[in-house]
Amino acid sequence: MGTTTGRTRRTQRERSGATTAELLAAARDLFASEGYAATSLDAVCERAGVSKGALYHHFRNKEALFHAVYAAEEATIAEAVAAAYLAVADKDRWDAVFAGCEAYLVMCLDPGVQRITLLDAPGALGVEAVDEVSALCVKQMYVGVKRAIEAGRIAPRPVEPLARLLFGGLSEAAKAIGRAPDPLRAQHEALDELRRLFDAFVVSGPTGEE
Repeated sequence: MGTTTGRTRRTQRERSGATTAELLAAARDLFASEGYAATSLDAVCERAGVSKGALYHHFRNKEALFHAVYAAEEATIAEAVAAAYLAVADKDRWDAVFAGCEAYLVMCLDPGVQRITLLDAPGALGVEAVDEVSALCVKQMYVGVKRAIEAGRIAPRPVEPLARLLFGGLSEAAKAIGRAPDPLRAQHEALDELRRLFDAFVVSGPTGEE
């Protein structure tokens, strides 16, 4: 009997997880295409194929649902940045940071990513909530800068100011790219400038030798 109960509980958890995933997928599509303000919970429920009661069982309101979608977007971006960084880190710690920045701008070429993470999130959630969620990406930049200093690729300096300046600049560049008539060209131009900026910081070669 205990085994049967255990199976039932696992099934309930699985069903709950599936409902949450369906709601998040539907909400992500609508938030990306329509924006936060224009998306209704009724539309999310209709697209996900669930009742309003089921939605409220998982999310207390639209803001909570958007927060979950935003957090998932930021996690996906962080994964792409980490993968790009690790692909280069063994060769050059500073170039690895640049590779992560490039991956970030590639992700932000997606209009849906831009709308959710850069345009709607601050107004929908507030600056503090946005900063809390985006802290992972800021931390990635912090760690990348710190490791580049330790490897002798850039001169010693306080890590946090540079990390925040780079992250803030990337966010602004991503928004500008999204508004540009030719986003891909704007991205290439931004990366060219970023490359020049990164090169200006370099004090030694990849091996740490002059």
